[in-house]
Amino acid sequence: MTAPAIQELASAQRERLAYIEFRLWFFGEVTRKSVLDRFGVATAAGTRDLMLYRDLAPQNAEYEGKVYRYLPTFKPLFQHQVHRVLSALTSGFGDGERSSGGPVIPHEVPARLNQPHLGVLAKVTRAIHGGYPLKLDYHSMKTGLVAREIVPHALVDSGLRWHVRAFDRIKGEFRDLVLTRMEKLAAFKPGSASAAVQVHERQSADAQWLQMVELNLVPHPAHKHFASVERDFGMTEGALKVSARAAMVGYVLRQWQVDCSSDASLRGAEYRLRLADVKVLEGVVSAELAPGYC
Repeated sequence: MTAPAIQELASAQRERLAYIEFRLWFFGEVTRKSVLDRFGVATAAGTRDLMLYRDLAPQNAEYEGKVYRYLPTFKPLFQHQVHRVLSALTSGFGDGERSSGGPVIPHEVPARLNQPHLGVLAKVTRAIHGGYPLKLDYHSMKTGLVAREIVPHALVDSGLRWHVRAFDRIKGEFRDLVLTRMEKLAAFKPGSASAAVQVHERQSADAQWLQMVELNLVPHPAHKHFASVERDFGMTEGALKVSARAAMVGYVLRQWQVDCSSDASLRGAEYRLRLADVKVLEGVVSAELAPGYC
């Protein structure tokens, strides 16, 4: 069977094959159990789907002890749209083949100015899933093109761009690195000293990621009609309480344009919210992104 014959298969089976490919590409492996759990099909059907996918794309996967593993010769059979891939990776849906029909209700959402390359994203997510470090070239805004070694552990959506949260071995700290600035990503040779992940490089050592910050957001005092702001943000008793990781707090406050000055001095129609107690930002590294905070 050749790739064009995929269209001759039932849509449900194409969905399962697309999911198998998704798991291979972005997690580096797929098992029969993952197919069964995702679609609730019989064991025999899951086995047939995996065998069929390997027949269709033998260069994409190798069978190794009940697990089909990603091969460097991988070439996708299906069209994977980056926003759906990111939705699947971060929200757990949209990870298979989806209908090409239009939306039920007409709508528009702001377009991102740039999206990460799927090949780069896949290398990063396989490293996150597999728990191994990467070497890469990174286009820094401060120093230009530089070599980096990172241990990635999570994807981060800043509202404007996609980052990866990782331990940066060059800087010696956890940082957010922009996916679109990465190139020439590669894993280290298995068994080498650089391939080993140290305790201080793991997510469990990322204090800013583990720390939760409670934000108390209230209507900005410069607005005359507090009730309108309260309804906009679904406030209860004039306040909106939000819990966020310290590593994400700056992004949240910037995206929502929250006035974080100590005296609510920022002016402009965009500032509809203010942070009631700016002391909660003490020790939060990402707070440097918060409007008005110093």
